[in-house]
Amino acid sequence: MNPSNPAASAPHSRAPSRFAQFYALTKPRVVQLIVFCALIGMVLAVPHVPTWPEVRLALIACAGIWLVAGAAAAFNCIVEQRIDARMRRTAWRPTAKGELSNPLTLAFSAALCAAGSVILYVWVNPLTMWLTFATFVGYAVVYTVILKPLTPQNIVIGGASGAMPPVLGWAAMTGTVGPEALILFLIIFLWTPPHFWALALYRVEDYRKSGLPMLPVTHGNEFTRLQVFLYTLVLFAACLMPFVFKMSGWLYLITAVVLSVGFSWHAWRLWRSYSDALARKTFRFSLIHLSVLFAALLLDHYLV
Repeated sequence: MNPSNPAASAPHSRAPSRFAQFYALTKPRVVQLIVFCALIGMVLAVPHVPTWPEVRLALIACAGIWLVAGAAAAFNCIVEQRIDARMRRTAWRPTAKGELSNPLTLAFSAALCAAGSVILYVWVNPLTMWLTFATFVGYAVVYTVILKPLTPQNIVIGGASGAMPPVLGWAAMTGTVGPEALILFLIIFLWTPPHFWALALYRVEDYRKSGLPMLPVTHGNEFTRLQVFLYTLVLFAACLMPFVFKMSGWLYLITAVVLSVGFSWHAWRLWRSYSDALARKTFRFSLIHLSVLFAALLLDHYLV
């Protein structure tokens, strides 16, 4: 027994259960944020306190969207298996470790996508199903297979798929895609690059080893930091649009201004004086920014 090897000194440790491995493939934290953003779109699409049939419709739609989003995440794990194995933050994934075979993972992804699509088509509406399936293709194929390995603008273009959840939620409740849903789409679309590039800045060596042309690898640290800051300024303007277009009131506006100032301030500090610690803080604040911003939009919808 090698005392320097923790695994060797823990003979009774067990590998994750098969259920835990499949669950990990769905990237639960990412999917939870997707469903939360879709739920915001659903709530804002209903101008009044939802009735029980509307609540039931929203719950069914959330289930369908969760299944398809989980399918896209599992498919992503297949495509990026070798890349994940070379990156510290993803090397634990079951596909990267070889715990789940590609055929098994592909079957799991197909089953989730089929189940979610049937739920959305039959019990929600065809528009939501097709939009959700298009989002699956956009993320799993267009972004993961085509854009990510080819261009440093991958996260900008591919961000359209990640910005779709509020549109899906809106379509689920109304059967249409209104301008309000497109405003929510724009906010997430502009939020994604500074959020992801802040992560890429302090994980740059991982991306360099993986061979992916992420912006910090292809254009350097300073250029990426400037882009993060500039995007937070454009995002600031987009976050004001729900108030300008009378989707929300003063509660949301005050929250949006405070959060956007905070995000821009983090990005400014990151641009002027870089450190990995500050990049981590900026990344973490970006998560707070989007979550609290949408929560404020939800509260404003009912309380004001």
